[in-house]
Amino acid sequence: MSPMTATPTASAPRGYRTVEVPETRRADLVEVDRLAFPSGPDPDADAAGLLALDWTRTMGLADPTGTLAGIHASYPFSLPVPGSSVPCAGLTWVAVRPDHRRRGLLSSMLSTHFARSLARGEPVSALFAAEAAIYGRFGYGSAAADLHLTLARGAGLRAVPGSAELELRLETADPAAHDDLVRTVHHAAGAGRPGWIERATHELRTRHLVDPPSERRTAEVLRIVTVRDGAAVRGYALFRRTEHWVDGAPRGAVAVKDLAAVDGAAAHRLWSFLLDLDLMTSVESPSLAVDDALLQLLLDPRGARPRVADNLWLRLLDVPAALGARRYAAPVDVVLEITDELVPANAGRWHVRVDGPAAGDENPGAGAAGLPAEVSATAAAADLTLDVRDLAAAYLGGRSLAALARAGLVTEHRPGALRGASAAFGWPLAPLCSWAF
Repeated sequence: MSPMTATPTASAPRGYRTVEVPETRRADLVEVDRLAFPSGPDPDADAAGLLALDWTRTMGLADPTGTLAGIHASYPFSLPVPGSSVPCAGLTWVAVRPDHRRRGLLSSMLSTHFARSLARGEPVSALFAAEAAIYGRFGYGSAAADLHLTLARGAGLRAVPGSAELELRLETADPAAHDDLVRTVHHAAGAGRPGWIERATHELRTRHLVDPPSERRTAEVLRIVTVRDGAAVRGYALFRRTEHWVDGAPRGAVAVKDLAAVDGAAAHRLWSFLLDLDLMTSVESPSLAVDDALLQLLLDPRGARPRVADNLWLRLLDVPAALGARRYAAPVDVVLEITDELVPANAGRWHVRVDGPAAGDENPGAGAAGLPAEVSATAAAADLTLDVRDLAAAYLGGRSLAALARAGLVTEHRPGALRGASAAFGWPLAPLCSWAF
């Protein structure tokens, strides 16, 4: 990681002070969250251990009486990036009490988060945004999209060799019984996909599998179906069914919470099962990458009702370290002029050089791992100018620098620089984080 010569100032607004929030203040933290995100007490969820915070990374702002007015926390993740991974602060539980809004609390808390993340050697921060319009002004870019499909029962799939020979096993989900299985398959299924953050702690994995009554509403208990080739598990799906009848006819719905498959045959077997459950008429997919295998398998993609939404938002806290951590799809030699109002050390010109054979030549050293880059500060003339927000959007390879330029967000100064940089920053697999934190 490159040394940062300047870090954001983590100053609290007048009348407030930045404080650590230990686990002994759990009730105070939950109170702020429930005031900011209106919800009533949920003893079932609390008892199930759904509050899976790292209390050494949980912070807040206190008013003069000591009352918590704002909170934020983070997780220590390893973020998969093109061809590699990078330490990442997963920002979560960001909330401000409604009676303390419009006083600069969020700006102060994010400044604290930036400074603490940099001090820990985390050059990237990631989050899921409750409101998509908020975080861009703090330098976060929408770096991945997710796709949700509503499918009719019986939707046809193309045949995949080996699918029919795989065995299915249906069980009630149980953290004690299925933790290792889900972790192992999820890891294998995401190999090579940028953004595929793993649930790194026992608490996060337990939260994913617990099934408090408040989570079910009118649906059944959480089920897990696994696809096996002998003793080897090659895929799983977590799902619930909701029974519903209209004029004596079944109109049930399947909601798939999570699905991971290590290959196309396993994906085909899982979806064949989910799309043919008795008494059901529709199936809701989990978050899917925009290039997910299901899209290639559907015989009639028009019959699936799609909804595309933002997935991961990224903030590059240390631009040279972040750019040097990932790999690139093609050689490039480009000077990027970056603007960043909140982290001054990022602002300036950065020379990104990626060496390798020309397109079409043999490239045994790159392969799926991509090509490494040398990144250094420079006084040379800029080839491209863009804000750190838009660099973050392109960082995982899911947003095109050329597309951002067409929107007026990237300026090309040297003809041909945009095309070369767009090819280098791209990646064969679309980014996705399959779960929200």
